[in-house]
Amino acid sequence: MKGKLIVFEGIDGSGTETQSKSLLKAFSKKGLPAERIEYPDYDGELGRLIRLFLDRKQELSAEMQFVLYAGDMVKDKEKISAWLNEGRTVICDRYFLSTIVYQGIRGFRQDASLRFAEDFGIPKPDIVFFLKITPEESAKRKMNEHGKLDRNEADIAFLGQVNVSYEKMAKDNVFGRWFIIDGTKSREDISREVLNVIEKL
Repeated sequence: MKGKLIVFEGIDGSGTETQSKSLLKAFSKKGLPAERIEYPDYDGELGRLIRLFLDRKQELSAEMQFVLYAGDMVKDKEKISAWLNEGRTVICDRYFLSTIVYQGIRGFRQDASLRFAEDFGIPKPDIVFFLKITPEESAKRKMNEHGKLDRNEADIAFLGQVNVSYEKMAKDNVFGRWFIIDGTKSREDISREVLNVIEKL
């Protein structure tokens, strides 16, 4: 049986890393084969260019941003597809939905993003969890974590637009089946809610 692709999305600091790792741990405890991957991949060549952009050391057009973020996922599509074909659950901390949202707000059209996904064979998620927090909570969490904010994290108005775009995509189930979760709940409560959704499906 083919594995499932489960994605966690949300603005910076929403808990996608925490919850993706928690879900991987839950699968491991049950002896279920699963893999975890995260984007951007800051250890890779494309990820390093993205980091320069986020740290305001490099300016990029919306089109170039899209190429870098999307290319970061294209490089892994064979690996993800192989895991899925082996029956493994693949858990993503951010995925192509982030690229649609973030670069979409900066001017790259959603229909062009979806055509790219189809043309380049980007695997479509089975479940997308949108962990929703406010931009203010996002900035607070990231400042506590790193002591500074990158280009996206510092732009409260931009993050507000990101939230609105995520909610619209969730409502329309764009490129996957979406579930909105209150990201201000405790880590344990969110993890339980995530597992309940997965078990019901």
